[in-house]
Amino acid sequence: MTHVDPKAVILLSGGLDSTVTAAIAKQDGYRLYCLTISYGQRHHVEVERARAVAQALSAAAHVVVDVDLRAFGGSALTDDVTVPKDRTQEDRAGGIPVTYVPARNTIFLSLALAYAETLEAQRIYFGANVLDYSGYPDCRPDFIHAFETVARLGTKIGMEGRSVEVCAPLLMLSKAEIVQRGQELRAPLELTHSCYDPGADGVACGRCDSCRIRREGFRLAGVVDPVPYAIL
Repeated sequence: MTHVDPKAVILLSGGLDSTVTAAIAKQDGYRLYCLTISYGQRHHVEVERARAVAQALSAAAHVVVDVDLRAFGGSALTDDVTVPKDRTQEDRAGGIPVTYVPARNTIFLSLALAYAETLEAQRIYFGANVLDYSGYPDCRPDFIHAFETVARLGTKIGMEGRSVEVCAPLLMLSKAEIVQRGQELRAPLELTHSCYDPGADGVACGRCDSCRIRREGFRLAGVVDPVPYAIL
């Protein structure tokens, strides 16, 4: 079925992966309806970065929803738990890290589904990736396929025989490949924020898992990372 006005909801965190994902959705021909969740994360600066990215990509709309997951805690991103620093790739391979936020992608995709149903959007894009992280359970292909089933069974549009596709174009890419894809699409990588534990000034720590993975990705891609870090 060809849509005259194809729309996609983009889960936009303001990070590298979601920004490149948004650029891919734009290249795919969709009007971008960006959705950012302010969930009480310690790296709240990413919400402001998401606003800047949405503007840079000429999004049709950008909605910020407050869902305070600090009420539950259970993660270094939403609770008084130390964010791991200076971990090696071997360290990161040793199980699910404390930066995992319980059921976060399930919650986020549910909100994106509600927005998509309201807009009659055909797709939801989100920047899940399984290669560079420590096995987050809500970034796996099986989870995405299962959520599509939920979307079909639990919505009005699903009952009417229409569907919303959940698209994770970065799922099997390395961080270097993601950086390269962003370069090719001229995504505004300079606006992105990836750090789990930035300073009061918003500058990335350079030492958390996310910073280390990002910096290594830029290095392997042969691209200068355009954002500053607290350490060189």
